Amino acid sequence: MNLAQTVTISPDAIHQEVSGETVILDLKSENYFGLDEVGTRIWQLTEETGSLQDVYDRMLAEYDVTAEQLEEDMGELFSKLAKMGLVELSD
Repeated sequence: MNLAQTVTISPDAIHQEVSGETVILDLKSENYFGLDEVGTRIWQLTEETGSLQDVYDRMLAEYDVTAEQLEEDMGELFSKLAKMGLVELSD
C-alpha cells in the first residue's frame, strides 16, 4: 500500500452499518464482506476523503496503534477490498 494513493469505492458496493459493524454487498457478484468496528471506521473515512494518507493520519490520531501496525493492517484490508472489486486504488 502506498499512502499517496487514492481509493475509489465501487459504485456496485453498497453497505449497511449494523451495531457498529459494516456489511458490504457487491451487487455484481452478490458477495458479502464484513467489517469490524475498526474496519468500519476506515470505510467511513475512505468515503469522506478517498485519500489513504488522510485515512491513515486520522486513524493514527483516533486509535492507540503504532504507525507500522496501522500501515500493515490498512494494507491488508485495502488489498482484500481491491481483490473483491469493492474499491479501486490509484496513484
